[in-house]
Amino acid sequence: MSFDTPRDDLNVQLERAFLVSVELPDRPFLGADPLEELRGLAESANAIIVGGLCQRRQAIHPASYIGKGKLEELTAAVQATEADVVIFDNDLSPAQVRNLEKATNVKVIDRSELILDIFASRARTLEARLQVELAQLEYSLPRLRQMWSHLGRAAGGIGTRGPGETQLEEDRRLADARIRDLKSRLQEVHARKEREVASRREEYTVSLVGYTNAGKSTLMNVLTGSDVYVENKLFSTLDTRTRQWHIKDWGRVLLSDTVGFIRDLPHHLVASFKATLEEARQAKLLLHVVDASNPHAEEHIQSVNKVLKELECADKPTLLVLNKTDQVADPSLVQVLEKRHPRSVSISAAKHLGLDKLAEAVIEMLSADFVEALVETSAANGKVLAYLSAHAEILRQEYQDNRVRIRCALPRHLFHHITGPDVVVRFLDASGKPIEQPV
Repeated sequence: MSFDTPRDDLNVQLERAFLVSVELPDRPFLGADPLEELRGLAESANAIIVGGLCQRRQAIHPASYIGKGKLEELTAAVQATEADVVIFDNDLSPAQVRNLEKATNVKVIDRSELILDIFASRARTLEARLQVELAQLEYSLPRLRQMWSHLGRAAGGIGTRGPGETQLEEDRRLADARIRDLKSRLQEVHARKEREVASRREEYTVSLVGYTNAGKSTLMNVLTGSDVYVENKLFSTLDTRTRQWHIKDWGRVLLSDTVGFIRDLPHHLVASFKATLEEARQAKLLLHVVDASNPHAEEHIQSVNKVLKELECADKPTLLVLNKTDQVADPSLVQVLEKRHPRSVSISAAKHLGLDKLAEAVIEMLSADFVEALVETSAANGKVLAYLSAHAEILRQEYQDNRVRIRCALPRHLFHHITGPDVVVRFLDASGKPIEQPV
């Protein structure tokens, strides 16, 4: 990375970073370059990568995470490359951070802290800034003891002895108070967000989810003609944006773009961003966008599914969108993904390929929730007639005397609006015969 590279925060000094990744039995390396994703994260944080080191272990070293020999190798490499910071692709304990910093004589951060830092630099709205600050405080709180281990009591001596209050205790108290304040403010944000999303309950809502840098924002721009910010960096989108998508032979759909997910996304971050992800939680359909050209596409799919499960979205209707197929050197790789995930469609948002098939698949999945019915009401009941005209697919309409009978197809969740003393609703099966209730 050159010094001319645009930066999100000009006040942040460009640091020379040395990368470390440790493979464990429950966390295997991905692909031929285990440092590839960590490198992308570090570059998103505007670091200059000066070297890297990998180690395979059956268990972590309790004091330094890596073994004694690797620690000596790391220390020598840090000095040789004049690194300012060591970034681990694993989560470290406070004691491990302290021991590593003592050995290398430079700052050491782990994967979670790096991701939190990226989010902090990208947060633009008040909501995003509150969410990031809460996640950072909840991450830092258990680490305060190590941060202040060099300090004694804030006050002491004759006349001041007693329970007193250490600097650590004071900082914990301040952090706890700030966390309570942030949670309270975010509860208000979340309640407002829930009301906002609930107001769209009668709309067709579709939400884009997926691994970071999968091309969600590009796809949204192509489908809606909007100008959502797009950058080839991890986590370029933090705030949810909703735009209108007009699908031919169907009508309007509200399409939302959400923050990207990543492997081992810090739990505090997921919890803090639940308000932002409310769009995905309430959507009628999820479009799970995958970078099909990435050799780790399958692992990315599983990582996103894990976060969706944490958000209680695992059972929501989902269409897998295999994006960037124009960049896939071997088409058989896409075919493998399609076979493994039958409910999928292959596209290239950048090249506008496969978008018609995507629209057809979305229509098919949204239509799956339709129920056919025969609605009978007064010909003067303008309210019901206007509602059906706006929200239902009218299949047949007959007038007799002052009554009207309308055979229509309507989304299941909208039928509770078709009520009134002069309204009769009979649900129909596939052959058009009346049934007691929607199947």
